Amino acid sequence: MTLRGRLTAAFLAVVLGPVLLGAVFVGTTLAAVDRSRSTERLGLAASAVRTSVDALCQQLRAAADAVALRTDAAARAAAAGQVVSRGLAAAVLVTDVTGVTTYATPGAPPTPWQDCSAGRSADGPVRALSARVDLRDPAGAALGTVVAAQVVDPAFVARLAAATGVAVTLLDAGPAPGRVTHTTESRQVREAVLAAAGTADGGRVTETPDGRYVRRLDPTSGQPLPLVLSVPGERPPGLPAVLLGAVLLAAVLAVLAAWRLARVTTRPLVELAAAVDRVARGDLTARVPVRSRDEIGRLAGAFNRMTRETASYVTALTSSRDQLRGHLAVLGDTLASTHDLQRILRVILHSAIAATGARAGAVLLLDPTGMLVGQCAEGLDGRWPAGWAPDALRVPVGAGVVGAVAATGEPRRGRVDPGAPSDGEPTAPPDGEPPCESYIAVPFTAPGGAAGGDPAGRDPAGRDPAVGVLALYDRLGADEFDDDDLVTLRTFAGHAAVAVENVRVHEEAQRLSLTDPLTGLWNYRYLRESLRREVERANRFGRMLSILALDLDRFKNVNDTYGHTAGDAVLAEFARRVRGEIREVDLAFRQGGEEFVVLLPETDARGAAIVAERLGAAVRDTPITVDGHAEGLVAVPVTVSIGIAVYPDHASSGQEVLDAADEALYAAKAAGRDGYRVTGERTAPVVEEIAVPAGVAGPDDGLPRGGPAAERSSGGHAAGVTQPGGASSGPHPPRQSRGR
Repeated sequence: MTLRGRLTAAFLAVVLGPVLLGAVFVGTTLAAVDRSRSTERLGLAASAVRTSVDALCQQLRAAADAVALRTDAAARAAAAGQVVSRGLAAAVLVTDVTGVTTYATPGAPPTPWQDCSAGRSADGPVRALSARVDLRDPAGAALGTVVAAQVVDPAFVARLAAATGVAVTLLDAGPAPGRVTHTTESRQVREAVLAAAGTADGGRVTETPDGRYVRRLDPTSGQPLPLVLSVPGERPPGLPAVLLGAVLLAAVLAVLAAWRLARVTTRPLVELAAAVDRVARGDLTARVPVRSRDEIGRLAGAFNRMTRETASYVTALTSSRDQLRGHLAVLGDTLASTHDLQRILRVILHSAIAATGARAGAVLLLDPTGMLVGQCAEGLDGRWPAGWAPDALRVPVGAGVVGAVAATGEPRRGRVDPGAPSDGEPTAPPDGEPPCESYIAVPFTAPGGAAGGDPAGRDPAGRDPAVGVLALYDRLGADEFDDDDLVTLRTFAGHAAVAVENVRVHEEAQRLSLTDPLTGLWNYRYLRESLRREVERANRFGRMLSILALDLDRFKNVNDTYGHTAGDAVLAEFARRVRGEIREVDLAFRQGGEEFVVLLPETDARGAAIVAERLGAAVRDTPITVDGHAEGLVAVPVTVSIGIAVYPDHASSGQEVLDAADEALYAAKAAGRDGYRVTGERTAPVVEEIAVPAGVAGPDDGLPRGGPAAERSSGGHAAGVTQPGGASSGPHPPRQSRGR
């Protein structure tokens, strides 16, 4: 809304507010007074109706008593005739104790008659109002009853209306309650009165749409008739129209006055508004002429100064934006094109220093020992001795500025005061941090937490632990870093967090793609790649490569007896024992199911046989303990069958030597299991497209070899040397188990 609109609205609110309130007050006051007077009038009419009906009931009761005092039937008939002739009752009815009518005056109204002592109306329209008296003999014995009745007709209702001064309506209490029996209302308002009476219970007064007030009288003892009383309201006709016209006239006058006042007030601001609009569209050369020294003139002068300063700020911001955009482009390209963490962190640090104007900075990452170790640094060469490297920057978590930032997860900035004592809030970097005059440090956490999203790694406040800190030192051209530098550094710290997480996820994905998740051994995919690589190495250097194909004997019985969980435990323990019996240079693989493969580089058949014997003994001598469910912990005896093949003695390619080892494994199974077999020599050389020297080969006798040459080729296996480690650990294509 414009200023003119706001001024107009304010003026209208000030002027029309009292007018509207006055109109509402007058209308509500007149309505309240009218309702109060009508309610009072209806209350008096209700009292009059009750009094009139009660008097009529007393009269009928007295007439019945006069007849009941007679001792014989003839006297009672004469008395009844006198009561009717004098107008005390319209009819008299005498009945015996059995309810049979013994006498009735001529012209009695039709039943039902409404008894005055009843608390509610009888079913059906009320035809007469009656009073009942017991008829007794001189000794007090009951002889019957005497009933005196008065006709309830339109004349009776008209007499009630005349006595109360209001309109009276008698309702039907029969199967269709609410239907009119007799009324003094006109046909035009009858329906509205009945509708209002339907909602008026308990003597409550309601108002009809045409301004009449209605009160319903429910039957009570002494007044058993269902009646509705109504009276027209006394509000002046056309009052709402008069009030509305007054309000509209006041509104028109107020709008005209407000528009004139707002136009005169805002005219000097039109020129200023036009200049502001030009500035909003990007024209910072807009100026406003200063024509006076009042508030408008001072506003124009302030506007001109603002546009000049804004133009200079925009120029500086444009230059800074272009520079920052270039740094972000380099950072984005680096993040997208490499998983080299050191290179990414160097780019992030360089961009952060350029964006904040710092002289120096460093990125530190948390190592497993809880120490923050520098990964990259810039501008710190002159602050440290010659030969300094970033990894010399080592700060324990919780110590100094950087350590406190990593421990609390809260960024810090400030100036260094070497003379001030340290009381928990370090004012100067401690030993291990570079000397500086001002600093700013921001923590960063890998998305989902530093521990791969483990919620248990969070601190009591629910924050993810920091995995590193980005710290800058000594801002150029300023005493210290400000809040804008803190926001900028948070952005770069976020990029650093993403970089750390991406590298971690990439390394984890590489590991999972090449290892078996159950045993931790290399999977079948890595077996094919390693076999190709080791065969090429054996060809290049003229060495031998032995392959062991291993299969757990009767492994299906373990699954069938103890369950697949126990079978998984056996496989995992078997893989652990295999890793413990091979060298660091050897490679162990899970080929699929209970089948395993071990590559022994620079090892001949004799050395492979020694390894096979050790593996068989390691499995055979110590049963594997598993959870047998109902049996509890059960020691399961396990044996392994092993097939041995040597490249190039037994095959000329990696797949052939693997197949040869597999055939030897079948031979070991056929020989009774729990042993090993060496495959036979090739019967004929295989000619390939490119001849590659096979290197050192053993004698063509098919027996394991020994001696110095064998020991050299076995790389320690022939001598019985056992070196721990070697088998590393991802998903693989499953192979169909042979069920051996």
